[in-house]
Amino acid sequence: MISERMVEAINKQINEELYSSYLYLSMAAYFEDLGLKGFANWMIVQSQEEKDHAMKFYYYLASQGAKIKLYEIKEPPSEFEGIKSVFKQVLKHEQHITKKINELVDIAEELKDRATFNFLQWYIDEQVEEEENAMEILNKLEFIGDNKNAIFMLDRELGQRQYIPLVQDKEG
Repeated sequence: MISERMVEAINKQINEELYSSYLYLSMAAYFEDLGLKGFANWMIVQSQEEKDHAMKFYYYLASQGAKIKLYEIKEPPSEFEGIKSVFKQVLKHEQHITKKINELVDIAEELKDRATFNFLQWYIDEQVEEEENAMEILNKLEFIGDNKNAIFMLDRELGQRQYIPLVQDKEG
């Protein structure tokens, strides 16, 4: 049986994941305003994936018979200082989420909650990928600088990203 401490921590993580979704949607709107549809697409896909991450936690708690509690989602920023600044924020945010996932793993280890520990391994792998993706785009932006042709090409590349939903069921 899952402990109340673990349930509370996962409920808070659901909020973190939903805020991530909201943050990336706000960044998508920023790119839409700039006319960078590919960058906006990348952020919309990212937003959808973050919602999936929240729902994976939701379904896990439901499968454990735990009480799900949703908290208020804080307002994300809506103004940004440029393309590179946005992706620096993406990387910083993903590092924050990695820290939060690691804290959940620490709690699961402390409580000897092997089921939750096992469940969280997917998130550990996912966060490695999330940080890598942000760094890759940030590195490209550092390399191309203010070259408008290169930004246009990167915009086209990011526009190719497609949303692939996680398979969700009550087992998560």
